[in-house]
This record gives sequence, C-alpha cells and structure tokens, in this order.
Amino acid sequence: MSTDIQRLHVAARLSEAAVFNGVVYLAGMVPECEATDIRSQTADVLQQIELRLAEAGSDKTRILRTQIYLKDIADITAMNEVWDAWVVAGSAPPRATVQAALANPVYLIEVVVTAAVKP
Repeated sequence: MSTDIQRLHVAARLSEAAVFNGVVYLAGMVPECEATDIRSQTADVLQQIELRLAEAGSDKTRILRTQIYLKDIADITAMNEVWDAWVVAGSAPPRATVQAALANPVYLIEVVVTAAVKP
C-alpha cells in the first residue's frame, strides 16, 4: 500500500476525497441538485458518493462507515427509503444518523463516507 496521500478535487478550503493506506475518506457530500425534498436530495448525494468512490478505486459495497446529517430528523423515514434502495444487500455499512444545523439552509442532508479501496 502506498504511504502517499492522494487528494481528489482539491480546492482552497477542502478536498472532496483523500486516499491513504487503502482507505478513501470523503468530505461531507451535500446536494448539488435544486430539489427541495429529502428524497431527491438524498438520491443526489448518494450518486455523488458513488462517483467519488469510483474515482478513488472503491464502491458502495466497500463502505466502512457512514455519517448522515439531517436538517430535520423527521425526514429520516423518507431518507431511509432512498438509502435502503441504494445500499447493496449484505453490504450495509455501520451508520450514524443525527439532526444537525447544516452550512446552507437549502441543504436537507449531508453524508460523510469512509471506504476501503479495491485491492
């Protein structure tokens, strides 16, 4: 395994992903779509996660840990419907879901993922 840190989509404030020692660490993924409902925003964020994981040499079956932040915890049932359809049976990762004040009032969800890179 490499001891070099690889950073993806580097900006002044943050990188969207970092890969080190066979593990990819994603920044908090927030909706890029203009939707204002939790189902659409969740689907958008999960699609972004898949893209970032693929870029780093991983996929959603290799997620080690997920942290989900919801603007309103009352959205958890609708969010879970989208999550449950997305997650691969038998590969559901450890997960925490909490209510939190998000950086942009338009965001209903933010998701942080850590995953193993494919060998």
